[in-house]
Amino acid sequence: MLVFKFGGASVKDAAGIINLTKVVQKYAGQQLLIVVSAMGKTTNALEKLTKAYVDQKDDIHLIYNEIKDYHFHILSELFDPSHPAFDEVANTFVEIDWMIEDEPHDDYDFIYDQLVSIGELVSTRIVNAYLNHVGLTSKWLDVRGYIHTDNTYREGVVEWAKTCEHIQQDIPALLQKGIVVTQGFLGGTSENFTTTLGREGSDYTAAIFAACLKATSVTTWKDVPGILNADPKHFKDTVKFDQLSYTEAIEMTYYGAGVIHPKTIKPLQNANIPLLVKPFGDPDAIGTVISETAALYYEKPVIIVKQDQVLVSLSAKDYTFITEDHLSAVFSLFAANHIKINMMQVSALSFTVCFDYREERFDNLHNQLKQEFNVKYNNNLTIITVRHYKQEELKALIDDRTVLLEQLSRNTAQMVVK
Repeated sequence: MLVFKFGGASVKDAAGIINLTKVVQKYAGQQLLIVVSAMGKTTNALEKLTKAYVDQKDDIHLIYNEIKDYHFHILSELFDPSHPAFDEVANTFVEIDWMIEDEPHDDYDFIYDQLVSIGELVSTRIVNAYLNHVGLTSKWLDVRGYIHTDNTYREGVVEWAKTCEHIQQDIPALLQKGIVVTQGFLGGTSENFTTTLGREGSDYTAAIFAACLKATSVTTWKDVPGILNADPKHFKDTVKFDQLSYTEAIEMTYYGAGVIHPKTIKPLQNANIPLLVKPFGDPDAIGTVISETAALYYEKPVIIVKQDQVLVSLSAKDYTFITEDHLSAVFSLFAANHIKINMMQVSALSFTVCFDYREERFDNLHNQLKQEFNVKYNNNLTIITVRHYKQEELKALIDDRTVLLEQLSRNTAQMVVK
């Protein structure tokens, strides 16, 4: 039994969906569960719609109509106007119509999940319809009835026992009858509200299904030849890893490598299921295989760049030393605001942390910290992480930038720069 995950770039247009079908046809006769992300940049557009709705901007309907037009254009390139997929997609968008007719009253993260999740629901409707259109028996599945989470909106925590019970109860029988198509990134609460698993969480979705179903492997189809040592958009002469260990993959994703969602690897490692990262434009290529037995030699350093960082320095208002009690209070506030620390440093009188800048969460945290501490911060920063580094390579990366914080260990160097 195989699990495939297709990202947004794989299904950004009609040609992508046709190519997805050709990839799937190569695995005819095998039990196959397909996890699909929102199409192209739809998640970004729905995030923009969410903010416009919460702020009650005048361009709400303009943004919304652009999103709908994009999807209906793809439909028109794949099907005749009478095909039922048009009604299925229109009915899915009705969920947005219902929300934006009323003024926002709920928590921002709750609203975000209810609106942004429509991207995956629509994309899977279209993919499922096209698979059936070309003669591949396919069943659309609402993932919200199978991946159960708590009420942490935008970062849903999976309730593993309940999730596996429901997946194992229904899906093996469905796989006997044909392909199963479902959504990445989404989960559902006990109150039947939608949650999301964190940005780019479709990889994690695939790993959850694979672990519960004891799949042979998970394949994520990307617009890159495999996992590279650096982002080719920012660096020349990148190299592809044919193999990676689970441990190295976990380290890379923890520090922000964007090819795989950080939570993806652990469930696969626990079940000893290999993860294949392959190019959807060349399905016969070897890509990268992540497994327990992968080679551990790294010829070139792994370079990970995360932008939109904020660096915060705290000190006690009475200028006393930073103690364990102070740190405990600070960590509790970060946890309560669902903010992950990317880098930190303690001195006698200050505690400095670097993390992703997310406006609404940062504002809440900042207001809470100010009550107990003196707070200084810089935003619009970049954190550069280098695994398996050499000193001369670090100097080249810094170039003419100003380094605000630096940490070196045996295998990893991190620098916050502007």
